[in-house]
Amino acid sequence: MESFMIRRLGTVIAALALAAATTVTGVTLTASAAHADGCYTWGRTLSQGMSGEDVRQLQIRVAGYPGYGAVLTIDGAYGPATRSAVIRFQQAYGLGADGVAGPQTFNRLYALQDDDCTPVNFSYAELNNCNSTWSGGAVAASTARANALVSMWKLQALRHALGDVPIAISSSFRSYACNSAVGGASNSRHLYGDAVDLVGSPSLCRLAQQARNHGFGQILGPGYPDHNDHTHVAAVGGWSAPTCGI
Repeated sequence: MESFMIRRLGTVIAALALAAATTVTGVTLTASAAHADGCYTWGRTLSQGMSGEDVRQLQIRVAGYPGYGAVLTIDGAYGPATRSAVIRFQQAYGLGADGVAGPQTFNRLYALQDDDCTPVNFSYAELNNCNSTWSGGAVAASTARANALVSMWKLQALRHALGDVPIAISSSFRSYACNSAVGGASNSRHLYGDAVDLVGSPSLCRLAQQARNHGFGQILGPGYPDHNDHTHVAAVGGWSAPTCGI
């Protein structure tokens, strides 16, 4: 009898320990938290009305799903626009599309990101063939690098929408010196780290047309002066690719 009571007490203590381990300051952890990710691990299910750094990290990764002509604000507040972007992300990957970011959504994001938080099909090196420090542009090096990360996640969404085909990049971040050397515009978004020039296949027009759905406030392509050999996408600045009907 004494042995049974000891085993019973041990079971109760283990159950209490598990409950304590799965709740932190009143926030219940999701199952995904048990599988720590090398880049970032979400610790709670996120939904509209919530806020915090975990929401901001989610927004970075769904920045490519704001809807036609829209740009998602990355502010750490889970509003209607973030909910809609999460729904489009979920639909794109065949998940239950309820606009709530839980274990299934997080697990898909974990599969899409490398340990440095870049999406699996793009890298910082691809977006900076100017220098290794991200310095010398129109914003601080840390800001330029952060802007490039958001652009990469938008490109990942664009790539997936095009059938997961490779996308070639000819130019992205530029310091003032690098921008001057290639004859870039004095106010080029490349100086901010949020612009990317795309070349090759898919066609330039196909890239420009599809980019309208993936959070790029600026799209310049064939038919726009000096853009017949590439499609330029960036955070802000307007669209013009007359040959492509844009």
